[in-house]
Amino acid sequence: MTTSSGHGTGTRREPSAWGVGLTGFAGAMMMVTGVFQVLAGIVALVDDTFYVRTTNYTFGFDVTAWGWIHILLGLAVGLIGLGVIVGSTFARVAGIVIVVIAMVENFLFIPYYPLWSLAIIALDAAIIWALANDNSPVARS
Repeated sequence: MTTSSGHGTGTRREPSAWGVGLTGFAGAMMMVTGVFQVLAGIVALVDDTFYVRTTNYTFGFDVTAWGWIHILLGLAVGLIGLGVIVGSTFARVAGIVIVVIAMVENFLFIPYYPLWSLAIIALDAAIIWALANDNSPVARS
């Protein structure tokens, strides 16, 4: 809306198909990577010999601990991804934060399962890019 003085807070416009698509992509990929994280965590809990143990690694947690980290982070990423699809602005902001945390976590997990970790980091980068685009329906003045 515009005030009579000509200075307004912005005019309402429809979101672009590109913006809606990026948001849908980000939410869907968050749910997919969340499921991937949960599955990786379950594998760590069920078969702690599946992942390679690296000696003298600074961030060398027990594989069971990595399993729980993956499960909890995966659940958070997936649920926030659902919020992104629903259209929650809070979920978009929380999504960027939780996906950055997931990227760091997967970076620390590289010695255990390198290709998997790098693939998830790449997907997380695409998710952050999609969430960071301004697709809001309010035009700036």
